[in-house]
Amino acid sequence: MRIVQYRVPEQAEGTSVERFLRRMGVSHRVLVNLKNDPDGLTVAGAHIRTIDRLHAGDVLRLCLRETERSDTIPQADLPLHVVYEDEDFFVIDKPAGMAVHPSPQNRENTVANALAYRYAQAGEPFVFRAIGRLDKNTSGLLVTAKNALSACILTKAAAEKRLFREYLAVCTGELPERGAIDAPIGRVDGSVIAREVRTDGERAVTYFERLWYEAGYSLARVRLETGRTHQIRVHMKHIGYPLPGDFLYHPDFSRIGRHALHAAFLTVPQPITGEILRFSSPLPADMRAFFPDWT
Repeated sequence: MRIVQYRVPEQAEGTSVERFLRRMGVSHRVLVNLKNDPDGLTVAGAHIRTIDRLHAGDVLRLCLRETERSDTIPQADLPLHVVYEDEDFFVIDKPAGMAVHPSPQNRENTVANALAYRYAQAGEPFVFRAIGRLDKNTSGLLVTAKNALSACILTKAAAEKRLFREYLAVCTGELPERGAIDAPIGRVDGSVIAREVRTDGERAVTYFERLWYEAGYSLARVRLETGRTHQIRVHMKHIGYPLPGDFLYHPDFSRIGRHALHAAFLTVPQPITGEILRFSSPLPADMRAFFPDWT
């Protein structure tokens, strides 16, 4: 159970409970659950309806009980590097080779399995709520929400680009110092997973800055305006600087056994307080090995 309290500011005087909470990012589904719980919404210890009006100085108390379960996710005692944890979310530094979600082909070597085990050991109900995604072989920072309220607020923050990641990528060749790639991406005909730049695809925009060049490879810092599947990998191939180790787009495994991409920087607004939190993750050894002289 998570208890959250909001003090109503002067500018929200006379606003309905529902309108106030929707402005805070609370989803319709969470609002319904709060309405159906006798202790879900209270002011000064008294139950309040979503149609009731709030007054400046009121303290609106939300009682969030877990109504869902991720019971079908197997527990697995896997190492998990938790960079940050509070009452509302985790930041996890995911290794390459570990998927985020279980699949029929990989049911037990995922972030979800590791968290299921962690929650079971603590005797707490578990619901897996990843905010965004990372490919199995992309390493780096991942956010998972700890309750339904933080999940909907963080999802909204991600859609509004207030929660975002920046990446480090190893690219084949000497990348220009900086640039922007605006090229639509769509599925390759006849393929379930492969993507390509194509005129009938969805708009995709990638920004990059070269940080280092050494012995035929560039280290780039990459930021996404859009979030298409495989966007960085497809865009870098499109402009002629593919990521080594990419089994779909550049299967050169002479230096690395997975695509050389790392989610190194993360900005997250704390879902309840709004405080801007920033996290970073060092370049993994398999990518660092391309640039022994980089400091």
